[in-house]
Amino acid sequence: MPAEIIDGRAIAASIREELKDRIANLGGVKPGLAAVVVGDDPAAASYLRGIARGCEAVGIHHEEVRLPEEVTQDRLEETLSSLNQDDRFHGIILQLPLPRHLDTLAAESAIAPEKDVDGTNPVSAGRLLLGEDTFFPSTAHGVKELLVRSGHSPEGRHVVICGRSNIVGKPLAGILMQKQAGANATVTVCHTGTRDMAQFTRTADIVVAAMGRPATITADMIRSGAVVIDVGVNQVLDPESDKPRLVGDVDFDPVSQVAGAITPVPGGTGPVTTAVLLSNTVLAAERLSSQ
Repeated sequence: MPAEIIDGRAIAASIREELKDRIANLGGVKPGLAAVVVGDDPAAASYLRGIARGCEAVGIHHEEVRLPEEVTQDRLEETLSSLNQDDRFHGIILQLPLPRHLDTLAAESAIAPEKDVDGTNPVSAGRLLLGEDTFFPSTAHGVKELLVRSGHSPEGRHVVICGRSNIVGKPLAGILMQKQAGANATVTVCHTGTRDMAQFTRTADIVVAAMGRPATITADMIRSGAVVIDVGVNQVLDPESDKPRLVGDVDFDPVSQVAGAITPVPGGTGPVTTAVLLSNTVLAAERLSSQ
């Protein structure tokens, strides 16, 4: 029996509807989100457009702050510091990856934790692991929301995360292992140093693919009825049309015949990632307006 398709677009739409009510309760305060973009990376354009559309749909003020590819570290950090002081913005995100001459960690550290709505500041990362109140990275938080809102809560289940990046694998493991609702999972993290990844994925109730390599998770790696969340976004050439198309890290068609539920690419984790970022921005506005 084919797997249930977890509709990320529908889940994202429900989150946006909830945000409209939360914004209406802010007493006239309009949440603001600033996106700092260095250079002109075509791969980031679609994500940024999605953020802009989402902000417009729910009533969040949004601006892109564009800096040239050759910007200095000092200039980048000055820009972030200026946004920290700008009352129009409750949230700041820094589009990654940065050009190689820039220090990503130093730049992320320059974002004020109270405006760090993408959870990249080391303070935010530390608070996440300690189980303290903080902003979660959007993609990792989006995976949790997908699971909970689709009826596949990770509580008490074995989750195998394939990938250990700072923006997905590591924070997701930290989120799901916490002793709280929608978490409380037993978490295994696999990566490029893992010998025989399939021996772990075949024991999983939930598999999260976040490696950045197309079709790495195959049908023989999935236990019958398992939930598969595909975070990968890879551009490949379609042999039939000879045109580029987006695929995930999961070999979708064969895996969907084994899994109990699966996210598509596109239309799975991507829309929810954006919706969660907007939710974090509204949360930042709620916190600042209550002070």
